[in-house]
Amino acid sequence: MSLQEVLSELDGFTVEVPSWAYGNSGTRFKVFTTPGTPRDPFEKIADAARVHALTGLAPRVSLHIPWDRVEDFGALSAHAEEHGVRIGAINSNLFQDDDYKLGSLTHADPAVRAKAVAHHLDCVAVMAETGSTDLKLWLPDGTNYAGQDSLRARQDRLAASLTEIYAALGPDQRLLLEYKFFEPYFYAMDVPDWGTALLHCQALGERAQVVLDTGHHAPGTNIEFIVMQLLRAGRLGAFDFNSRFYADDDLIVGSADPFQLFRIMVEIVAVDAHRPGSGVNFMLDQCHNIEDKIAGQVRSVLNVEQALAKALLVDTEALTAAQDAGDVIGAHDVLMDAFHTDVRGPLADRREARGLPRDPMAAYRASGYAAEIAAARVGGTQAGWL
Repeated sequence: MSLQEVLSELDGFTVEVPSWAYGNSGTRFKVFTTPGTPRDPFEKIADAARVHALTGLAPRVSLHIPWDRVEDFGALSAHAEEHGVRIGAINSNLFQDDDYKLGSLTHADPAVRAKAVAHHLDCVAVMAETGSTDLKLWLPDGTNYAGQDSLRARQDRLAASLTEIYAALGPDQRLLLEYKFFEPYFYAMDVPDWGTALLHCQALGERAQVVLDTGHHAPGTNIEFIVMQLLRAGRLGAFDFNSRFYADDDLIVGSADPFQLFRIMVEIVAVDAHRPGSGVNFMLDQCHNIEDKIAGQVRSVLNVEQALAKALLVDTEALTAAQDAGDVIGAHDVLMDAFHTDVRGPLADRREARGLPRDPMAAYRASGYAAEIAAARVGGTQAGWL
C-alpha cells in the first residue's frame, strides 16, 4: 500500500475538544486572563469551530455543567450546527459545591448523595436537548486520612448512586466513568484506577464505559497496557488526551512524551479502534494557562492525528514475524521505524486535498482571528475557573 492509501485510514477519525479549554483556567495557583477569552458558551463554541475549520479534525465540543449552562440548550445546539460543529459529551461537576466536601455520590448523608444524583439527571436532560449521547462523570470523591470513612461503604454508596444515574439514560446514551489515582484527596480516591472503574461499569451494564485520562496515572504506569486491556474487555469508552511531566498536568497532548502517545495509538490501531464504528470517543482534556487557547487546541488535535498516522505505518506483518521468531530488537525496530517516519508532509498534502490549510497553525496566525475576538469581546465576564 502507498503512504496515501495507508493514511486514508484516517478518514472519519475525529477528536472532541472541551469547551473549558477556551476559558481561563489551567493551574492550582494563578490563572492568567487573556484578551478575547469567551464570555459564554456560545463564544466558546465559536472558538472550537475555528479549530475544526482549520484542521477538519474536531467536529464536536464537550460541555461542562454548570459552567456551560444556558437558558436554551436547543439554541446552543443550533448555534453549534451553524458553526459546523455539534455538542459532544456532557460533563458533570461534583467538585465545587460546599456540600461535597466529604463526598458527593459516596457521601454518608443520603441527602447529599441525592443532590449529586439529581445533578446528573439534570445533565441527562441537557443531553436530550443537545443530542449528546455521552454523560461523562469524573468523581473527585475520596478521603485524606485512614479511618476517615469506611472504604467499603463508600464503594457501596457509589454503586447505588451510579445505578440511579445509569437507569435514567436513554437506550442510545452512555455513561463514561473516569478514574484518577490521587487529587483532590490523597489517602484514597473512590475511583482511583481503571480496575475500580471497570468493576462499576460491568455491574451497571453494556452502556457504561471507562474513560482513560492520560494524565491520571502514577509515574511509570504502562498506559498502553491499560488501553489494551480495556479494549479486550470492550469497555474503553473514551480518552481524555493531555500530556504530563509529573501528574495531572493537563498540557498539550504529545508535548511531554510523543512516543507514549504513539504506543497508545499502536494498541488502538491493532483492533481498528480508531475507526468511528469502534465506539471509542477521542477527546481532549486540557487547560491552557500560558499558551494561546485556540492554538493550543489546534496543536493538540494535530499531534493526535500525527501519532495515529505513524501507528498506521507500522508493518504489522514484519512485527508479527519478528515477535514469533523471538527477535526482540527486530520487533522493536519495526515500531521505531514507524515512529521516526516524518508524516508531516503527507498529512499536509492530505489536508490540502480536502480543502484545508496545509499548515493550520500558520493559517490561524495569519487569519487575524485572535485580534478580531480580542477587539469584539469587550465587557462582560470571561469564562473560566477563576
